[in-house]
Amino acid sequence: MSPKDLACWLEKSGEKPYRARQILKWIYGRQTDRFEDMTDLKKGLRARLAAAFSNVRLKLLKVERAKDGTEKFRFGLADGARVESIRIPERDHDTLCISSQVGCAMGCAFCLTARLGWIRNLTPGEILSQVRDICRASPRRRITNIVFMGMGEPLANLDNVCRALEILTQSAFGLGFSHRKITVSTAGVVPKMAELGRKTRVNLAVSLNATQNKTRDFLMPVNRRFPLERLLEACRAYPLPPTRRITFEYVLLKGINDTLDDARRLSRLLGPLRAKINLIPFNEFEGAPFQRPEEGHILAFQKVLLDRHMTAIIRASKGSEISAACGQLGAPAHAA
Repeated sequence: MSPKDLACWLEKSGEKPYRARQILKWIYGRQTDRFEDMTDLKKGLRARLAAAFSNVRLKLLKVERAKDGTEKFRFGLADGARVESIRIPERDHDTLCISSQVGCAMGCAFCLTARLGWIRNLTPGEILSQVRDICRASPRRRITNIVFMGMGEPLANLDNVCRALEILTQSAFGLGFSHRKITVSTAGVVPKMAELGRKTRVNLAVSLNATQNKTRDFLMPVNRRFPLERLLEACRAYPLPPTRRITFEYVLLKGINDTLDDARRLSRLLGPLRAKINLIPFNEFEGAPFQRPEEGHILAFQKVLLDRHMTAIIRASKGSEISAACGQLGAPAHAA
């Protein structure tokens, strides 16, 4: 529940609305599971909370750890659905990649999650629980960054994502993450992009992956509804804070979108924007119809962008041995 929702419930129950902050601080700040342990609340209120609400954790089904320290968490939801979240080690902090849906409807050809199809949206509580539960289950290092780049299209579940973001970014009674350290990625759901920018101050990432509509139509069916021209127009209109840039993710696929002409077109498309480019060499998986380009080819593609004064970073793939790298999440949607 949002603080406002909980305050309204408390007021209707004859309680002081300010108690909402106390309750949420217990849940997120102190990681308390039982209402009876919230000792600065009256016993009667604790009993009513326990009768009216659940405060349960996701069922942790499996944890896998790669040699590079990446951890993949597979969670079971109350209805038997499953999602995956990834903890990625950085030099002095960790990044948590979380899911927003069970499966995904976007159908991107290079993504294993797409093969599951769309099952359902995650609730705000299920989104938050990935963060809350992993923070408690794996406390060795500090998680500072969160990316909505796991299973699902966040903007297709925007209301629930924004409700989760409200608590993720609240320091007084939530999980206390900085807006600047949270990134929401989209495949290009154009009508929802401006709404995200109005509702929150987190970072935006756009999964681009092609410089021509024909190629992007093939790789990303969403482009048939919202082609590159509309997508880039929405990026230009996005209410970007003065010091921020939009991150454009570009999965490099051998022989598909990795030519030097593609690199030149990419620089022309993104040159007018405040843009940062993440080049992601394709992470292969069983049955994938694509291949990762050779290392020299990847570096040549990057050089074209750097020579045109673009910010272009080759994203290091972590966790591929446990299918935890970008595009490799594919937990069975339901228990067998």
